Amino acid sequence: MTSPIILDCDPGIDDALAIAFAHGHPGIELAGITTVAGNVGLGSTTANALAVASFVGAAGTPVTAGCAVPLLRPALGAREVHGESGLGGAALPAPSYGAAPGHAIDFIVAALAAAPGEITLVATGPLTNIALALRREPRLAGWVRDFVIMGGSTGRGNVTPAAEHNIWADPEAASVVFAAGWTVTMVGLDVTLRARATAPVRARMGELGALGAELLLPALGQYTSAPGDPPVHDVCAVVCVAEPGLFGLVPARVEVETAGRWTSGMTVTDFAAAEPNALAATGIDVDGLWDLVLRTYAGVAAAMPA
Repeated sequence: MTSPIILDCDPGIDDALAIAFAHGHPGIELAGITTVAGNVGLGSTTANALAVASFVGAAGTPVTAGCAVPLLRPALGAREVHGESGLGGAALPAPSYGAAPGHAIDFIVAALAAAPGEITLVATGPLTNIALALRREPRLAGWVRDFVIMGGSTGRGNVTPAAEHNIWADPEAASVVFAAGWTVTMVGLDVTLRARATAPVRARMGELGALGAELLLPALGQYTSAPGDPPVHDVCAVVCVAEPGLFGLVPARVEVETAGRWTSGMTVTDFAAAEPNALAATGIDVDGLWDLVLRTYAGVAAAMPA
């Protein structure tokens, strides 16, 4: 039995790799992709989502554009990390289809209303779309099967010492999301930084035909997310849906700092709270993750045209 997901993302190199994994894993049905401004602008994140979906054989998956700016702050982006296009050194063919009509918020609300308790919502970019969907329909929090994010951290940040990029980009939206009355599974930076595409991993990617040669390796080759081997942050969130046992998930109370001079965007995590609102990842089986991801990518590669 497959688990349907909606992937709300801002492709972005690691979002692109997350789309490929979500499409290929046999236990996941990629029911929709929604896009938000984040790593690059909304036009680019939407174009990248369409190009990646087309390239990996997921052209039947609807891609719906969402919010172009955060709730209260200017859009900032991360082209210095993801390259001018957002996909690093990858230059994919033009997509074979276009974005679906309408807005991501409407797509998310309608899809979850039509199948309450069945769809897992996964967010790997700023949480603007999710916050506005909740504002439009507060019952959304009770309609999801699960809600998983790549974002935040129980410790360090990467944009500032306190804040991880996805939360820092729209902390007001993140604050709305964590206060919505559901359990947020937070796969944060302190865990995802351990999921690095080492030289042996990249060598195995090189055996995956066009998938490796045209997407995975050129994208990762120009990914400057962190010093050393590139981490695949957003892939971890989708892997957490497929195999949650690969992560150490601990109940916690997470509040988002929106006003601190030095700490805006920080996910303040209290593991001793009486009323947790999150499951925070504190550990990761890196070998198990890469075994699963590379097997899944091999399946995607085998199904792609020669």
